[in-house]
Parts: sequence; structure tokens; C-alpha cells
Amino acid sequence: MSQSTVSSNSRNAAPRAPFRQRLSTRIIVLSAVALTLVLSMISGTLWLSWQLEGAGAAINDAGSLRMRANAVAIALWETRLGQASQLDDQIRQMDTTLSRLRGGDPARPLFLPNDKVIHAQFVRVAAAWQDELRPAALHERDLAMREPGAYIALLPGFVAEANGLVSLIERENSRKTAWLRMSQLALAALSCVGTAAIVYMLYLWFVVPVQRLQDGLSRIEAREFDTRLPVKTEDEFGQLANGFNRMVAELQALYLELEARVEAKTAQLAAQNRELALLYEMAACLNSPETAEVLCHDFLTRLMREFNADGGTVRVISAEDNNLHLLAAEGLTEELANAERCMSAHNCICGVASFTDEPVIGDLRIMMGDDRELVKRCVQAGFVTVAAFAIVSQDETLGTFSLHFKRPRQIPASEIQLLRTLGRHLGVALKNRRLVALARQLAVSEERNLVAQGLHDSIAQGLSYLKMQVQLLGEAGRAGNLDEIRELVPLLSGGVEESYQDVRELLLNFRTRIGPGALRPAVEDTVARFRRQSEAEVTLDYRDEGGPPLPSDQQLQVLFILQEALSNVRKHAEARSVHVTVVNGRDFRLLVEDDGIGYEPAELDSAGEAHVGFHIMRERAKRLAAALHLDGRPGHGARVELILGAQARMAA
Repeated sequence: MSQSTVSSNSRNAAPRAPFRQRLSTRIIVLSAVALTLVLSMISGTLWLSWQLEGAGAAINDAGSLRMRANAVAIALWETRLGQASQLDDQIRQMDTTLSRLRGGDPARPLFLPNDKVIHAQFVRVAAAWQDELRPAALHERDLAMREPGAYIALLPGFVAEANGLVSLIERENSRKTAWLRMSQLALAALSCVGTAAIVYMLYLWFVVPVQRLQDGLSRIEAREFDTRLPVKTEDEFGQLANGFNRMVAELQALYLELEARVEAKTAQLAAQNRELALLYEMAACLNSPETAEVLCHDFLTRLMREFNADGGTVRVISAEDNNLHLLAAEGLTEELANAERCMSAHNCICGVASFTDEPVIGDLRIMMGDDRELVKRCVQAGFVTVAAFAIVSQDETLGTFSLHFKRPRQIPASEIQLLRTLGRHLGVALKNRRLVALARQLAVSEERNLVAQGLHDSIAQGLSYLKMQVQLLGEAGRAGNLDEIRELVPLLSGGVEESYQDVRELLLNFRTRIGPGALRPAVEDTVARFRRQSEAEVTLDYRDEGGPPLPSDQQLQVLFILQEALSNVRKHAEARSVHVTVVNGRDFRLLVEDDGIGYEPAELDSAGEAHVGFHIMRERAKRLAAALHLDGRPGHGARVELILGAQARMAA
């Protein structure tokens, strides 16, 4: 039995247990029955207790009838003696007690037992009071009789009837008390019997099946794979037993072919480990800072060693002539390498692989008849099989690499996939080197542009001014005007000195280098240099509010903007005071304010890139992806504010 067949059977032969047979259904039913019985017994006990409590209150009130009848007699005697009595109050209390016994009071509780004999006796007691004693008492009160009358004669009979009512209620209470004891005993017996029954049923439902499973597992541990569990129920444990039997059958089938499977898995894991090791090795090799030629030689050497190839090449496509140029070669004869140093992308196997999605693998002996001249060199060098793969980066083919074998070689699909992956890795590495070179060229070009702008803003204008003064000096010399010459010479000297200072400042700015965490000392040095070069009073407020440090390249751009802003203040603002604020919080903020002559913002906007200083600051702010605000008013100074947001800044 194969593993797929057993697995299929295990999936298809596991129907759910019928609802009535499930353990959950049994447990719910058992719990519901037990709960119903217990609640019924408890409810009966509570009902009996309530009945006993109400009957006990009725006994008290029925017993009080005798006392109240005697109290009425005493009140009548006090009335005959002319003393103050509470006869009316006693009669009213007697009426209230009889009314309470007749209607009952569930809140206390108080009620007569539901017995015909007791109710008949109560009717006689109530009738004796209402029909005999009460009228007699009222009659004797109204006549003010001096001797005992009918009330005293009727009183013993009433008391006897009341005693009979109390006796009947007490007898009924005794009977219900016996019922209460019997129900409590029955509840205790039911609890014991129910607990034993539940334990036994749970033992049958859970413990016995688990013991069977434990016994089966013990036999499986002893490698008795012919073990099968009896399936006696259709509940979850029956399904579990079926699953256990299917599992044992599958284990039995797997055990028979275990050795072959282990060998196959071991070989597969070994191949995967080899592929992973090769990928890690190649990734480390391709991430090295070597040149493209050295990188390709290392890549090819490792590839040939891993796949036991006798030779190999790496070719890249030239953007100028669209030909394949040999970048690295190993194991090829010098004649073959020189002959194929440059070849068309459509020639031979190595060229065809550059414009197809699939690798090209061919037997050179069979291809001799197709293109004798191109294949002949490889055959003469002793190669029989050639496998060529494209070097790809983001769907762009950069070239090809090939492996040459001097014996027939079949390359399995797993190795083909690995080689294609390595080709993509090599393509990414070559593409990254090209991008790095382009980025370096672009950075140099941008920096040269900023240098040219700086020269134009300072040196070029100064030299233009000196050229004009030299022309005037020449004309004054030819005219022999010594006074004009004396006036022009200081101007020339001042212009030369100013140009010299501009050159020194530019050299200092463009030679500035900042290491990690060195922005504050660099800002302080820049402000100190401005103090030496200008008569304006300068204040620096540098606040570190917990923001992360800027990386070196961003620090350098911020420092250049500060230097350019202070240079503009020194050259044009005629300011008396300058305030520099640097805040490194969630956002980075640089602010330079002065109280100089200011400028007209409309003129600055119309000047565009003609004002090179402001243009340079805007270029550097754009490179930082920061916001640069330039504000000013004639006669009210100017301010330069740079804000580098939290999303644009990078951690150092």
C-alpha cells in the first residue's frame, strides 16, 4: 500500500459520529438529567420548608386566639368594675387575627395548611367568634352588666375549638416535617447513587477507551504494527480508534519502505544543503567590494568547482555594439578565449542564451553539422557539452555565463533552477556596481555644479570687477592721470583681497568633512569663524531635544547651508546682530536670522537662479528632501529656515 493511497483512505474514511452517539451529546444529556433531579429535590425541600414556616406562623396566630379571647373576657370584667378597659381594641385584634388566618400572608409567610379538616375546624372557630362570642361581648358591654354573662359561658367552648385547630395544624406540620426529612435523605441517597453512576459511566466512556489506546500505543512502541483496536462505539473514541487503526496501517506501510525513503530524503536534504551553502557562498562573494572582472572570476571558479565543470565563461552585453564581450574565462585554451572575446549575441550557444528565457544546453558533437565554424573551436578544445544561462537583473539581460564539460553531462532540473538563480544573483551584483558607478558620477557632477555656482557667485564676480578696474587703470595710465590712478589702486587691492578671502572660504567649505556625531562642533566652528570675519554680534542656540543624530552626508549638507547663509549675511546684509538656532528634535530645524538691510522677496523670485547663493541653498535642501524657507523685508532683516522632517531624516 503506497503512502498516497493510505493518506487518501485516511481522509475519506473518517465520517463524523452521529449526533446521538457523540460524547458531547451524552455528557449534556447526563448533566441535564442529573441537574433536573437535583433541582427537583431541592425545589421540593424548599417548598416543604416554606409550608412548614407558614404553618408554624399559623400555629402561633391560632394559639393567640385563646389568649385574645381571654383578654376580651378580662376587658369585660374591667368594664363591669368601672375601670378603663381596651375591650374594643381586643375585639379588633381578634378580628384581625381571624382575617389573617383566613386570607393568609405569603410575605411572612403565614397560611393554613391545605387540608379540608383544618379549614373546616377554622370555619367553626371563626363562626363561634363571629356568631356567639363577639355579639355576646358587645351586648354585655352595651348593657353594662354587673355579673358574668353569656360570654364567660361561651368562652370554654371557643377555647376548645381553638385548641382543636392548633392540634390539627401541628399534626399536619409533623407530617410535613417527616416528609422533609425523607426528602433530605432521598436527596443524599440520590447524590451518592448519582455520583457513583456518573463516575461509572465516565469510566466506561473515557477511561476504558483511553486504556485501550494506551495499550495500543505500548504495542506500537514495541513495533507490533499489526496491532488493531476494537471499534465498539460510534462516538469520538470510536472515530479515534478508527483513526488509530488507519495510522497503524500507514505506519506499517511506511516502515516497510522506510529505509528507501530515508535514503531519498537524506540525498534530497544533502542536495538542498549543498544548494544553500552554494547560495550563501555566492552571496558573500557577490557582496564583496571587488571589481566586476574579479567578481566574475571568483563566481566562475566557485561554479566550476561545485558542478565539476572543465571550463566556463562570463560574458556581458555591450550597450554600444550589442555584442557579448568576454569578461572572465576559466579552463579555456588561449586560442579559444582570444577567438571568442567578442561575439554576436545570436552566435553559438552562449549567444543564444542571452535572448531566451530558458537556459541552452547542447551536445557539441550533434551541433557540428549546424554551425561548424563556431562549434569547431570548442570541440577541438575537447569540450563535449556546453550549458549557457542568462545573467538577468529585473527582467534585463546583462549577459550570459556558461559551463563547459569534456564529457557528456545531463543537468537535472534542480541544478538548472539553481544555476538560473545564481545567474540572477550575479545580474543583481553587476547591476548594483553599475548603479553605484552612476551614482558616484552623478554625485561628482552635482558637487562640481555646486562648486561652479560658488565660483560664479564669488570669484567670477570679483574678477569681473577687477577686470573693469584694470581697464580704468590702463586708461588713466595712458592719460597720465595720477589722481585717478591713486584712487583705483586701493580699489584693486581691496578687490584682490576680497577675491582671496572668497577663495579661502570656498576651499574651506568644500574641504569640510564631518564624522558621525560631529555636527555641533562643526556648527560652533562655523559660527566662530563668522565672528572673526564679521563685526556683527552672533549668538548660537543649539538645542538637542532627543532627536536621533543625522548621518554624515546629511550633516554635511546642513553645514553647507549654514555656511552659505552666513556668507550671504557677511557680504550683503550689513547686519549688527545675527542669531543662529539649531533644534534637533523629532524634526531637525536650522534658523539663521539677521537685522540687516533685508531684501525684496519679489526681486528674489524674479532673479531665479541668478542669485547663486540662494540657488545653492535650495539645491542642497532639495538633496536633503527638506523644506527651505527664505523670508526678508527691506530694512527689517532676513531669515533662512531649514526644516528636515522626521520621515526625511535618516538615523546615523
